[in-house]
Amino acid sequence: MDQERNYDVVLYGATGFVGTLTAEYLAAHAPAGCRWALAGRNRAKLELLRERLAAIDPACADLALLTADADDTDALRELAASTRVLATTVGPYVWYGAGLVAACAESGTDYVDLTGEPEFVDRMYVEHDARARETGARLVHACGFDSIPADLGAYFTVGRLPTGVPLRVDGFLRSNAVFSGGTLTSALTALSRGPQTLAAARARRLHEPRRFERRARGPVGAPRYSRETGTWALPLPTLDPAIVARSAAALERYGPDFRYRHYASVRHLPVAVGGTAAIGATVALAQVPPARRWLMNRWEPGRGPDAERRARSWFTVRFVGEGGGRRVFTEVSGGDPGYGETAKMLAESALCLAYDALPDAAGQLTTAVAMGDALIPRLQKAGITFRVADTR
Repeated sequence: MDQERNYDVVLYGATGFVGTLTAEYLAAHAPAGCRWALAGRNRAKLELLRERLAAIDPACADLALLTADADDTDALRELAASTRVLATTVGPYVWYGAGLVAACAESGTDYVDLTGEPEFVDRMYVEHDARARETGARLVHACGFDSIPADLGAYFTVGRLPTGVPLRVDGFLRSNAVFSGGTLTSALTALSRGPQTLAAARARRLHEPRRFERRARGPVGAPRYSRETGTWALPLPTLDPAIVARSAAALERYGPDFRYRHYASVRHLPVAVGGTAAIGATVALAQVPPARRWLMNRWEPGRGPDAERRARSWFTVRFVGEGGGRRVFTEVSGGDPGYGETAKMLAESALCLAYDALPDAAGQLTTAVAMGDALIPRLQKAGITFRVADTR
């Protein structure tokens, strides 16, 4: 353990909606002796949160409180240099996240976030991957519902398929969850930045080393009826397929030719048609600034579903993997995906980086590459299910 740094884990954005849930999870589950701290912009809010956490664990009354604005470069550098792992919930990351990634890459500090924004991830790769490799920092984006179930679910599935052969994995998501204002703001922001997202992707392709001996893809599939799941499959234009493909490109276990597709799984055709129309309408509205602002104002950032609603929420991702004449059905499932389970995922990712024996790797990494074999058991212990449903 690096005793030269003051903390093992610092949680930045601790007083936000998901930040508070993550802090509560750490208060209840951080191991004895864990040196962790709360960070954010507003000390008064941090003090109120610390009082709340002390009701969970009286030792939390002594938690350190660290203040830093997202645009204060010096404060962010000091924050990053104080800890071994920095976890952040502050988004939209394309607006507020770059300074913290830069500080962690420069300080050799491991970093985890909850982003689902492709533009941000690609920009951070171009700007900070090389420096992070030099300092030993592990920059791990998308450590929440975006994109741990897809990434580690595909990793879990591939581990049950033959080696050295082309592999195909499809993921089918079902959930009854609702979203918070912060999630909506991040999603609408990403949807409104199409040209910037394409430019960031092009810049990344110029910087990434090309691999000719192996191929890994995450294409957008077409809407279809899935006989494997007995549902209508609607392609989800999320970060998940790109994350899975990057894991596959980095790990030989995914075989010489790997493909992953990600779908929403809907039982009834009218619901599928309505869902497709709703997604299209949201994308269109996000391009019009007044309409986008109206949608954002409908759900204020920092607010989300209450505890009762979260308790009723659930998710399931069913994976169908094929290769070498074998087919396997696996499943990742849990409770409220966007908040309760996301808080678990982020907290356990940070603790995993801080305490577990992990592969010798640095730079921008996916969860599967950075900590797959260690993080899956952590999540299982936390109540998220990874299981084999069937093999053929």
